[in-house]
Amino acid sequence: MRQKPRPVLLWTIALAMALVFWTAASTGAASLADRVSETVLPNGLKVLLMEEPKAPVVTIQVWYKVGSRNEPVGKTGISHMLEHMMFNGTPTIGPKQFSLTVQRNGGVDNAHTTSDYTAYYEDFAADRVLFGLELEADRMAHLLLGEKEFQPEHQVVIEERRLRIEDQPANVLGEVMRATTFLAHPYRWPVIGWPSDIEGYTREDLVQYYRTYYAPNNASLIVAGDIKKDDLLPKIQALFGKIPRGPDPPKVVTVEPPQRGERRVSVKKEAELPLVFAVYHAPNLTHPDTHALEVLAYVLGGGQSARLHQGIVYEKQLASYASADYSGVHVDPYLFGLSAGPLPGKTAEEVEQALYAEVDRVQREPITDRELQKAKNQIESEFIFAQDSVHMLANLLGAWESVASWKLLAGYLDGIRKVTAVDVQRVARLYLTPDNRTAAILIPTKPDAAAASGEPGKGQPMRPPMDTKMQRSALRSPMMGQGAP
Repeated sequence: MRQKPRPVLLWTIALAMALVFWTAASTGAASLADRVSETVLPNGLKVLLMEEPKAPVVTIQVWYKVGSRNEPVGKTGISHMLEHMMFNGTPTIGPKQFSLTVQRNGGVDNAHTTSDYTAYYEDFAADRVLFGLELEADRMAHLLLGEKEFQPEHQVVIEERRLRIEDQPANVLGEVMRATTFLAHPYRWPVIGWPSDIEGYTREDLVQYYRTYYAPNNASLIVAGDIKKDDLLPKIQALFGKIPRGPDPPKVVTVEPPQRGERRVSVKKEAELPLVFAVYHAPNLTHPDTHALEVLAYVLGGGQSARLHQGIVYEKQLASYASADYSGVHVDPYLFGLSAGPLPGKTAEEVEQALYAEVDRVQREPITDRELQKAKNQIESEFIFAQDSVHMLANLLGAWESVASWKLLAGYLDGIRKVTAVDVQRVARLYLTPDNRTAAILIPTKPDAAAASGEPGKGQPMRPPMDTKMQRSALRSPMMGQGAP
């Protein structure tokens, strides 16, 4: 029988782990600015290089500062559509050959579109870094956008919307909720686009969008891994420097007006159980409250020991899950969210009220020192462990650079460490108010007989199989709606 550790031993282990996290976090955060080499080419392309020789691998990532927030009315989802087109090849490598070419060279590639940016990557063995850069420079300047490339991919995206949104109750609910939460700002429409807009795209729409936003002055190139930056930079300049600068993309000027009362929306959809979503307008990472909001999200929803799981799932046994979500990595103010899935026999109403009761408790009573430190430890450890992967490290740099500046990462952990229990209570009181809240409830319905039969023409349209890119990707959080493959 295994002997239980003595309290003194547990305390010693806890101190040792805290010291390890503190040392690693301090070193990582303090040296991040020194580890990244930044260069801006004459055509406006920002190049971030990071030497990480821990393994003979390299990640090559290109981040374009364009997402669904940049789309005009009537063309929602066109950023995502263009992302699909970027895999259709160039005159150099031929139609539909991009991913196959990467795979033949032992690499993997993919991309994703969000409300704020579109990102592409290839991960290779380190000796293929120049080859990967050649591929990205080629499609930045010479993408095939002919009608024969456009039409098949257009159908793929139409089908993707059916599979990823319309057949997924949680995603339908999240889509309707965001359209209710944002009245003016383009964050209100889905990254994948509204159905009628998708169906209305033309090849000319894609060509114009590509010329407007896929220019070096609207992009960041990030290369991290087993590289020598002084050797690689001249090669990057030779490949990308000859791509002409584009016109400055139009700015998004719309500011979401303050919400002046609770909004509620319900969605009836074929499903087994209801869902409860509640979101609050919240600032982005350039705001001083972002660190306290992140700690608050972990206190409420940071795992099975967090308040929502303990109170609603474990003690009251009302829901199968209960969580909180906040990410400030957006160009404009976005959302703080709560969600829960009621158990059979439990109502959405009682689960919703249980969520608000936990929010009310945080607002009335300061969190404990133990809860505060646990949340900070979780955030710090995730931040440090993410940097063990050159891919995830480059991804972190790319996301922050695309919405603000990668240099803000250097102060991220210091900001988290400075958060106090008073700060957490203050932001909960300031932002998580009924007047700033939008609640969305999924009301399950039963399938009709025709749909249940599964016969084509009786409620179940015949659908082609997903393409390879759709199979290896997944939508982001249904509640927060932060991206599409």
